[in-house]
Amino acid sequence: MFSKYAALVGAIAALAIPFSSASAQTVLKWAHVYETSEPFHTESVWAAEEIGKRTDGRYKIDVFPASQLGKESDINQGLTLGTVDVIISGSSFAAREFPRIGVTYFPFIFRDANHLLAYSKSEKYKELTGGYEQASGHHITATTYYGTRHTTSNRPIEKCSDMQGLKIRVPDVPAYLAMPRACGANTAPIAFAEVYLALQQGTVEAQENPLTTIEAKKFFEVQKHIVLTGHIVDHLNTIVSQSRWAQLSDEDKAIFTEVMQEAAKRATETIVAREKELVQVFKDRGLTVTEVDRADFEKTVMEKVTFEEFGYEKADWEAIRAVQ
Repeated sequence: MFSKYAALVGAIAALAIPFSSASAQTVLKWAHVYETSEPFHTESVWAAEEIGKRTDGRYKIDVFPASQLGKESDINQGLTLGTVDVIISGSSFAAREFPRIGVTYFPFIFRDANHLLAYSKSEKYKELTGGYEQASGHHITATTYYGTRHTTSNRPIEKCSDMQGLKIRVPDVPAYLAMPRACGANTAPIAFAEVYLALQQGTVEAQENPLTTIEAKKFFEVQKHIVLTGHIVDHLNTIVSQSRWAQLSDEDKAIFTEVMQEAAKRATETIVAREKELVQVFKDRGLTVTEVDRADFEKTVMEKVTFEEFGYEKADWEAIRAVQ
């Protein structure tokens, strides 16, 4: 009887050895809505592999691109539900938990990509991302430049008033709507996947996005003018869920942060370089590329749009504008 018991214990122990070894590796889910060709994905994959290396294989991070785990609203909710551990998402979604952080989408708050990156190293950044963490529990580790948003149209635009009555597709996010509406445009919240067809069929005659998106989605095929309004210097945050961040040791938190910030820097550099090339690329394709008087657009926005209607604070706007 004893020998049978001993044999049983020995068999269980033998099974337990590989199980224990396997359980030492923690598998995480990293989700975003961008295509596999975009730097937001390629650098996420790099970061996932790099974290695995720097933690001696204790973490295996699987990256799910192109809305595989849901739309942007879904993956933000997934942080709280525990269905995802890391996401890349805009501050417009973070603002649903902490409205003040949405001021970073207010038109003309950033001068350019360098200003945005300087802000991401500032005390105001720490304050706003800290406010988001206090409200949501989730931790922002890095911020990536997404691109500067410009307008495309089938009518020429040189000043703000030229947008009067323009039928333009704009994401259904308050701060995105501010500039077109201040200039008198009629906005339409068409789903992103349907924008090309809407432009082609004339449902709308204009849209706004970074040059890299205009290229990737081939909007240049159904638009005549690219208008360099530069009204929003857009960005994305890398966010780790509250439950996962709490489980990380201080050493691992430092590794995750360092790698994610390095990935954000690499993606930013790729996007900045491509944007510089695209103006000439679009000209070569026969589009009219127009420089506008941004001061005219900014003046109109400031006269017709208030911070309070979005839940923003003017003091935050002033502090960010002052960052050098």
